[in-house]
Amino acid sequence: MSTKVTINRLATGVPGLDEVLGGGLPEFSFNLIAGPPGCGKTTLAHQMMFALATPERPALFFTVLGEPPLKMLRYQQQFDFFDDEAINQSIRYINLADDTLAGDLDEVLRRIVSEVEAHSPSLVFVDSFRSVVMASQTQHNPNNNLPQFVQQLGMLMTTWQATTFLIGEYFTETDTNPIFTVADGLIWMRQSVERNSMVRKLEIMKMRGQPTLPGLHTFRIASSGIKVFAPAALNPVDKPMTLPVQRLKMGVPRLDEMLGGGLPRGYSLLVAGPSGSGKSVLAATFLAEGARSGETGVIAVFEQRPNHSQNAVLADLIASGKVGLVDSRAPDLSIDEIVHLLLSEITRLSATRVVIDSLSGFELALAPTFRADFRESLSRMVTALTRAGVSVLMTSELEDRYTDLRFSPYGTAFLTDAIIVQRYIEVRSRLLRIMAVVKVRASAHCDELRQYHINDDGLQIGEMLPDQEGLLGGRPTTRRTGSDNV
Repeated sequence: MSTKVTINRLATGVPGLDEVLGGGLPEFSFNLIAGPPGCGKTTLAHQMMFALATPERPALFFTVLGEPPLKMLRYQQQFDFFDDEAINQSIRYINLADDTLAGDLDEVLRRIVSEVEAHSPSLVFVDSFRSVVMASQTQHNPNNNLPQFVQQLGMLMTTWQATTFLIGEYFTETDTNPIFTVADGLIWMRQSVERNSMVRKLEIMKMRGQPTLPGLHTFRIASSGIKVFAPAALNPVDKPMTLPVQRLKMGVPRLDEMLGGGLPRGYSLLVAGPSGSGKSVLAATFLAEGARSGETGVIAVFEQRPNHSQNAVLADLIASGKVGLVDSRAPDLSIDEIVHLLLSEITRLSATRVVIDSLSGFELALAPTFRADFRESLSRMVTALTRAGVSVLMTSELEDRYTDLRFSPYGTAFLTDAIIVQRYIEVRSRLLRIMAVVKVRASAHCDELRQYHINDDGLQIGEMLPDQEGLLGGRPTTRRTGSDNV
């Protein structure tokens, strides 16, 4: 016979937070929300309170700041989660400022006890608990015992079966305070400014009784409230691989032949080339071919938004809903937020083709603090997308060097399953475009150098060039191979 106690987990109502918590917030837990001023502690507390509070599960919000609750509500009303009808129905505000300023912890505790007994709340919030601590430390009262106060408060709330949140301004995790030991859960919020970007991060430093996602998780404060960007779940695709492998048509005559019959479904493809070589044209054609086959797609643009003057076909696909657009201009994006935006569009459209245009713009879209780990960020994004079962095409800007065989300025060619390289050559005072398939993992493919040009119908691939050394890093270019060597 099992004696294991089942702990109910509450849905916080904060997008992404339940995943980071490991499934939700333990009911009847005693929690601390900590961090410096302005990082979103009070907003997080209010968002959870309005999501959880009901007439059957009421909430008490104790304010111990020097400002009245009315002033705080004035700003919290700006968020979408705020519900005027809940005030004085399922949510009550009680001002403890006068009791706190008196510096008598016994009186503060007595007041909290009397209000809890009067209203029998299921949720209790104290903001800011740091004010209680500071007030007690400034009084020369030998009866003030902060550890005892914290322990008594925690035991009382658990006895009353109330889920409790203390909100406090703490600047470092090394602050010595008994609340860190007594608390069942410790949510630490951070923020940093670098250049013109504000990066906010959240860490679950402690949550008794359940595994949480380790590390720092970025979040954003918007009009809807706080949204936490949990790492994408890297679950393998449930669908078994079918043989022979299904090939996707690229929409460019002769390119499918060069790829060995098309791009294997579920592969990631890197299209590398200098400015003006047609990378974005090929990416748009890839999505348009999918639409002709009844497949939906998603494109993430980090440079110029597609419009009719640049690519009428792609603009029409976006307008008709056959291709979803991820076009965030925020200067402080994190990799988890970008992956979240992509996966949301993929799920919404049941998309099977994804384009990232381009990696250079993608790097610049990240907040400066994330750019140092760009290779790791790119690896996580590619893994999350391919494990979601989609086929990914990424473009990469290259400086055109005739003696330097590179496919990405980031050293990330190993991350992709296939590579197409585009280059310029000078012949009789004219610039000609050439293309080669460098790699298709586990598949025979043609690596001949083919000349191509771009017209109103898109990319047009011609015949193999005559054997010339130096066109692609000085390597021979007339062999066919099934090798995966790059």
